[in-house]
Amino acid sequence: MENLRDKYEVVIGLEVHAQLKTKSKIFAPDGCEFGHEPNTQTSPITLGMPGVLPVLNKEVVNMGILTGLALNCEIPECCKFDRKQYFYPDLPKGYQISQYDQPICVNGYINVKGKRIGITRAHLEEDAGKLVHAGADGLAGSSYSLVDLNRAGTPLLEIVSEPDMRSSEEARNYMEELRNIVRYIGVCDGNLEEGSMRCDANISIMPKGSKEFGTRAEIKNVNSFSALQRAIEFEIDRQIEIVEEGGQVVQETRLWDDNSKETRSMRGKEDAHDYRYFPEPDLMPLKISREWVNEIKNKMPELPQAKRERYIGLGLSEYDASVIVEQMGLALFFDEVLKSGANPKTAVNFIMGEIAAYLKEEHIEISDTKLTPENLSELISLIEKNTISNNIGKQIIFEMLKDGTSASEIVEKKGLSQITDENALKEIVQKVINSNSNQVEAYKNGKTQLFGFFVGQVMKETKGRANPKAVNDILKEILG
Repeated sequence: MENLRDKYEVVIGLEVHAQLKTKSKIFAPDGCEFGHEPNTQTSPITLGMPGVLPVLNKEVVNMGILTGLALNCEIPECCKFDRKQYFYPDLPKGYQISQYDQPICVNGYINVKGKRIGITRAHLEEDAGKLVHAGADGLAGSSYSLVDLNRAGTPLLEIVSEPDMRSSEEARNYMEELRNIVRYIGVCDGNLEEGSMRCDANISIMPKGSKEFGTRAEIKNVNSFSALQRAIEFEIDRQIEIVEEGGQVVQETRLWDDNSKETRSMRGKEDAHDYRYFPEPDLMPLKISREWVNEIKNKMPELPQAKRERYIGLGLSEYDASVIVEQMGLALFFDEVLKSGANPKTAVNFIMGEIAAYLKEEHIEISDTKLTPENLSELISLIEKNTISNNIGKQIIFEMLKDGTSASEIVEKKGLSQITDENALKEIVQKVINSNSNQVEAYKNGKTQLFGFFVGQVMKETKGRANPKAVNDILKEILG
């Protein structure tokens, strides 16, 4: 299959649904927090009762505009809502209020690892409810389904990309960057596992050099970055196999089964006319003034790409900058450490080293620890002043993470101040040399790699408190 892939070019576009972090739903006063008991966050509006009317949540519009600006989109002066007609058990009204021909955001782009990915549009809509499949019925897997309408009416922003991606890796990078953006601007928590961010992938293949796209298949509701890559890879191979055998790819909607690692047909792919869109009669078109847009633009926080560039300008490697930005909690913590005046490179070494290892081992976020930015900054200051060694710092950081004790308290309590007195260090170095005569002789006969052994012995003797530079200088002087 790898050789066959060389004959084809892959074309990928993503439709990403981001749940907006409002306190109430897009057209109703119900709450929309995740995790409540089924059907406890509903109202007559959510349930689609006769005679109810939708009322637009202004904060949803604010978040839509903010996201559009972060995605370099144009914000039209007028947008409107439409009814998208389709029947599904978790859609109480029998239609979804969405935006069709006049969305809130158009013609945007984001730069992802040096490549510009176009954004066709981003439009506001209400989410549907959720079916919970239960029971057991032999091979079918479930014998009945229950409807939970807590999610129905939750505000969504659907972000539709241009078909600009050419590999599963590019699609994953785009999706990850999009999640970074919506998290940093505070409009969505980006939790794929909880469904607050979901992705539909449109995939087609065409012969290399062709200008005409092939027939696309849509893979619905992929809920992790790794699953997105696996689903795309499978679908590429499936389509190539069909074409190579003389068949034609059918335009359809498919589901990704992460257990069997394959896509399977769900239904024929609908086009816009299949949904019988028409303007929502209960909502007036929305006028968006330039003053409104500028007011939101002035509140724009620093975006991920700008943050990466700033970190690299401080001397961080591109890799370190990317990893920290990817974890928003770490990035915000790092920024606070920098405000305290800490050396950026020393700070990032601790964050990427001991702190990251501790967080991974404990399966927690930096906000779950007792470490404060001020305490880490103080620890770095003690190292730079040669009050403690870097090794001591690496040892006590774990205590600081667990109980929030300041570095200076730990150093004073445990007597961990660095030994810098030259005469005291000379005595310790001489003791180590006297105790290792065989190694001294071997060193003088050319085994210079033993120098590290002597440094280690001195550090062991002083329990890591000796000043490394001073130890090196004294050993060179004595050993010759």
